[in-house]
Amino acid sequence: MKLVIQKVSSASVEVEGQCVGKIGKGFLVLVGISQEDTRQTADQYIKKMVNLRIFEDSEGKTNLSLADVKGEILLVSQFTLYANCRKGNRPSFVEAGDPQMAEELYEYMIQKIRETVPVVQTGVFGAKMKVSLVNEGPFTILLDENTFKHKKDRI
Repeated sequence: MKLVIQKVSSASVEVEGQCVGKIGKGFLVLVGISQEDTRQTADQYIKKMVNLRIFEDSEGKTNLSLADVKGEILLVSQFTLYANCRKGNRPSFVEAGDPQMAEELYEYMIQKIRETVPVVQTGVFGAKMKVSLVNEGPFTILLDENTFKHKKDRI
C-alpha cells in the first residue's frame, strides 16, 4: 500500500464535469493498493495517517493531528502509484492490485476512516478524475512499506 498525504486548505475531485468530493482543511490522500494488501495493512496505514501531527499549533510547530484541527479527508484511489518505470519508458502497472480486490479494500478504508474522521469525501474508484488542491506548506508525506519497517530490517 502507498499513501500520498497532502495537507490542504481545500481539495476537490471531479468526474465527467461533476464535483464528487470536496473538503476544506485536512488531507488529500492518494491511495495505491497492491496485490499483497489486506484489511490489516489498511488498518495500520489508516491509524498512522489519522494520527499524523502535521498541523501547526499556536507556536507554529507541527504538533496537531487531524482531529485536533477538525480536519477532513478526501480519499482518492490511484493505482498509478504502483507504476514500475525501471524498464523502458512506458510504465508497467503489474504491481498494482487486482481492480476488484483493490476496490473492496478501498471501500473498506473509507468505512474505517469514517469511524474516526467525521468528514470523509472520495473520488470514484476506477474513474478518470480531475483533482484540485491547495497544498499547505507545501506539506506532502508518503507512507509506504518502508514506513513500517524497523531500521535493522532496511537494506
